[in-house]
Formats: sequence, C-alpha cells, structure tokens
Amino acid sequence: MPRTAPGSVVGQPGPRRDPVPRPRLPVPSSGTTSATLLLNATYEPLCVVSSRRAIVLVLADKAVPVDAAAEVVHAERVSLAVPVVVRLTRYVRVPYPAQVPLSRRAVFTRDGQTCVYCGGSATSIDHVVPRSRGGTHTWDNVVAACRRCNHTKADRSLAELGWKLPHPPRTPSGAAWRLLGARTVDPRWREWLSMPESVSA
Repeated sequence: MPRTAPGSVVGQPGPRRDPVPRPRLPVPSSGTTSATLLLNATYEPLCVVSSRRAIVLVLADKAVPVDAAAEVVHAERVSLAVPVVVRLTRYVRVPYPAQVPLSRRAVFTRDGQTCVYCGGSATSIDHVVPRSRGGTHTWDNVVAACRRCNHTKADRSLAELGWKLPHPPRTPSGAAWRLLGARTVDPRWREWLSMPESVSA
C-alpha cells in the first residue's frame, strides 16, 4: 500500500502546472508591408520572403535590416520597424537556373513598358518572327508592343513592313530578374535590383 502525505487525498491530481508561455513574436498587421526583399551577405538579391519571416531572421541575428517601412510592430519585449529589405549575415550559395524565365511582366520590364516599334505605351507582347512562320517563343523573338502596332504587324515580317528594331531583343541577365515572375516589384527594392523606374508596385 503506497504511503501518502498527511492531508492528501488518494487519487486526487496534484496542482496544475501551466506551461511557461513563450514570448510572442511581433507580427505585421494586414495594413503593413507583406513582403521583404532578402539579400545575400554580398547584397545580391536572393528572393522575396514574407515580412513575418524577415522579422524572425532579424530577431535570430541571421539577417540585418537594410531598409524599413514607417510601420513598427510591437510584442511584449520587442519593437521593430517592419523590414522592407534585409541582408543575411552569412553568405549563402544558391544554385540559380541557367536562364531567366520568360514572362509578360519580365518582357515589359526589359523593354521599359514601351512599344519597341513606335515608342508608345506597351499593352501586349509580339513575336518579331510570327509563330505562324516558325518564330519561337523565346527572349530573342519576343518584344513589348502597343495594341495598334501589334494589330498592324499581324503575321507579317519587319522586312515586309519596312520596320526596324532599335536593338535586338536579348535575354536579361542578373539575379534580380528572377524575382519578376511571381510578384509585383516593390519600388523600394529598385536600388538593390537595378531595375528601371517603370517597375511599379
């Protein structure tokens, strides 16, 4: 028969011990910036992360803020400006794809949001050599164009129209271009992305 301490009741649970609460991390509100540009230790653009993830990296001393928004998030013991750009404290080697993905947004950015034929505002993309004539959907055959020029050109070649390109279309290079496919670029990232002013939020 197990012995019990005086005044105790057999089978009655002991006093409840609540787990020690962990300090809550500051979380950006819905009205603050939702994305942060992540730079390598060498200031090379790596990717875009959520603002919450960026705050966690800063608090863990894995990254340092480079630029921040005016909004400040508060927790029990921490107040931190919402980071817009952060830089890793240690260099990370990341294998990048050999070529920048071709997308409508990236073509517009490469060509400065202007029609390569007339210089007007671009609203569509055009295949220099029409696909009906064997043209490929590749960087060196796709350009930004306005609706009027695209309609006028149709499936004809530049030689048939007497048109000339200001410069041959090329594949853009640099890590920054790889960020274009999935999201709109925050204008506060331009300094680190080396992109034209035509890129808007």
